[in-house]
This record gives sequence, structure tokens and C-alpha cells, in this order.
Amino acid sequence: MLRYLTAGESHGRALVTLIEGLPAGVPVDVATLNQDLARRQSGHGRGGRMKIEKDAVQILSGIRHGKTLGSPVTLMVENRDWVNWTEVMSPEPITGYSDPRAAQKVRTRPRPGHADLVGALKYDHEDIRNVLERASARETTMRVAAGALAKQFLAPFGIRVVGHVRSIGAVTADVDPALSAEQISTLAEASDVRCVDRDAAQRMIAEIDAAKRDGDSLGGVTEVLATGLPAGLGSHVQYDRKIEYALGGALLSIQAAKGVEFGPAFENAARRGSAVHDEIGWSAERGYFRHANRAGGLEGGMTTGMDLVARVAFKPISTLYKPLRTVELDTHTEAGAEIERSDACAIPAAAVIAECVTAFEIARFVIEKFGGDSLAEMLRNHKAYLDRVAER
Repeated sequence: MLRYLTAGESHGRALVTLIEGLPAGVPVDVATLNQDLARRQSGHGRGGRMKIEKDAVQILSGIRHGKTLGSPVTLMVENRDWVNWTEVMSPEPITGYSDPRAAQKVRTRPRPGHADLVGALKYDHEDIRNVLERASARETTMRVAAGALAKQFLAPFGIRVVGHVRSIGAVTADVDPALSAEQISTLAEASDVRCVDRDAAQRMIAEIDAAKRDGDSLGGVTEVLATGLPAGLGSHVQYDRKIEYALGGALLSIQAAKGVEFGPAFENAARRGSAVHDEIGWSAERGYFRHANRAGGLEGGMTTGMDLVARVAFKPISTLYKPLRTVELDTHTEAGAEIERSDACAIPAAAVIAECVTAFEIARFVIEKFGGDSLAEMLRNHKAYLDRVAER
């Protein structure tokens, strides 16, 4: 089973992920891992933290001479800003802060929409920093690192995963359905908001700038495409073996994610079945295929062989520079919510995070279906399966 854990606080010494279950022999390109980390930090609307941190991965275990060993892989990204937070985030016991600037970083006014209040109540914390440091979206650095590694594992199987932005605020992109995943990737990466529609991208930038001037924030919708998937990943036999169960949960676990759909699911809910279900065809060249992909590449908890399409709705960031009302934890008096350094909009980055989270979950199902101890063994199993399906 492929799985990973992340560890680390937003302003701690470092962030770490441990990945278990990758087969031996997967080629690993560190430059490509770092490229995905840089993509996560890019996009119009990002805040000052991105100018401080230039994330670069360090490999601590599981990779030798450029290939995985089959043992757990450990990746680490150091926080450059740690030097300014050593007393605030020190693991050693303290009786008080020697630096007045450190004392000012104690947080007692929870932000509406954040984990602050509920986390403080659940874990009995008086300083909300004990919650916000781990709840921070900085944690997604290591989810991107794990997903970037998963993408390198998937590449030999001909599977590619691409993320882009469908909407920011009230501005929605017009995406040509004839565009390939390759074309979408090229257009998205050339955009400051990772949007394939140039006119919409300019309006998105204007919306972000306006929100920033107002001390406000914006959410949006990202879309992930996974191409090259064989029919039959996942299973219908148990609820927790369905791809929707695993991928939907993984995408909803991303900070600020509030909704997931596969294909145009919410539009489909308003249509009749004859306008929703994808008719089936067969040809000697293609074998079985669908005449459309309104199901988003999934039926019965399994991939159909069509592109997997997942969309994620993200709420606006909870930190506002024009704070909403809250109360002090100790006195219960009304106050403005405290401000942590933040972004006006992180949707372009969210597209990269959703892409990498999706890649990791797909890698889990590929390993489940074509399991082996080495990449070479899994590729043989993959080919044998495709050959058998092609004969049907």
C-alpha cells in the first residue's frame, strides 16, 4: 500500500514527508521535484512568505543513485524563515520570551473560517499559534513533494496529471473542450493565474488586485485532468475501494477545499439520464470507448479509460487584512481577528496542490492493480493487463 505522512510547522525548522510503498527502480529527478515546489509558490495574489521561502527538497532516505530502493522515502524542505522564529517555535521549555517581538507573536484572537478556535478548544491550547502553525497551508509543501514523486512514478505507465484554474471569485474561464491535457498544461503554465483563457485571466488578476486593496481574499475552482489511465483502477466491491472515496477525501483534505465534483456532476444533477450517461462504442483500433465523458472518467468507483476530471471548490483564505469580528479567548471581549502574513488569493497554487494530491491517489490505485516490488515488474503486469483488455 502506498501512503505518506507529513510533519512540521509553518515556521518550524523544516517540513518533512515520509512515503512508504513505492516500488524499487523508479527514476527520481530532484530538479523536477523542485520545479513542482516552485509552481506551488507561484501565482498572482501570493503573499510575502513566498519571497522568503525558496523551497528545495532534500532526500534523506529511500533513493540511491537516482532511483528508489523500495524502502521508505523521506523528503525534507527547510524553512528559511526559521532563523526569525527560533525562540517563538523553540521545542525547549520556556518561562517567558526574552525578545519582545517574539511575545507579540502569541495569538489569542481566533480568525473566523480558520482552525484557530476549534483547534484551541479541542487541544486545550491558550496560544492559538499551537494550532495555526500546523493547520497552515504551508503543510501542502510536502503534499506537493509527495505528489511530484508520484507523478514521476506514473510517467512510465503513460499517465499524466495536469491542474489548472477554472474560476477565481466571480470570473470563470471559458475552456475549449477540444484542448488536450498537454495544451491545457502549456497554456496554464504561461499564465500568472494558471488559467488557459487569456481574457478571463486578466479579469481574474483585476479581481485579485481589487480584493487585495480592500484587505479581502478570494476563492475559486480548480480542475485536475488525469490522462492515460487504464479502465479498471479502483473497485465497485466495497465503498472504501472506490476512487471517488479516496480521491474525493484527499482533495477535500486540502486546506480551504469545500467541494469536489467529478466531471460536471452538479450540472448533471439537473439533467435527465439520457443527457448524462456516456454512450459506449467499440472499434478495432480503440477497443471499448465512450462517446462522451460527462462522468469525469469514473463509473462504479472505477476508471473508465477516459480522462479523469476532478474539480475542487476552495473558499477564500481566512486571514483578512480587514479583519472580521471575533473574541479574545481569555476575556471573551469582542475584537478584530488577528492577522497572520497571508495571500489575497492562492487558487493558482491550489491547482498545483490538487494536481499533486490527485497524482498520489492515482499512484496508490496503480500500485494496488499492478503491484510488484520493482517498477519493471509492475510495468510487465500493466502491459499484460492492457493486452488482455484489448482482446475483449
